Amino acid sequence: MDKIDFTDQYFMKQAYLEAKEALKKDEVPVGAVVVSKGKIISRAHNLTETLNDVTAHAEMLAITSASEQLGGKYLNNCTLYVTLEPCTMCAGALSWSQIGRIVYGARDEKRGYLRLSPSPLHPKTEITGGLMKEECSALVKQFFTTKR
Repeated sequence: MDKIDFTDQYFMKQAYLEAKEALKKDEVPVGAVVVSKGKIISRAHNLTETLNDVTAHAEMLAITSASEQLGGKYLNNCTLYVTLEPCTMCAGALSWSQIGRIVYGARDEKRGYLRLSPSPLHPKTEITGGLMKEECSALVKQFFTTKR
């Protein structure tokens, strides 16, 4: 049996699969996974339409689930993999969770937290952007093309 190499690429592919689930539900296709000690502890995708809740972003749902799994509110030893740059709401929640690292796929030029100065993230949070950005961006563009 082949050994699975648990890399950033592997975990981003898992977030991407979550985004595809959102697309199937006619949700904005954003997916997220939270990883602790090399293991996925939560998975989520956007459910704002399904739940009729503007706060039901993939990141928010993943944070809640991860905190529940760990039995505490701080995620400082965790990494969030998300297919789209977090919005300011999600960045604020990620800051409060003290997430250790965020890896995102595509930039969100209109609503992403990077538009803000200073950044709303916790000062110790490490950021890696652009992983699988073409695939992640294409999924969001595909969704909005069908809406226009």
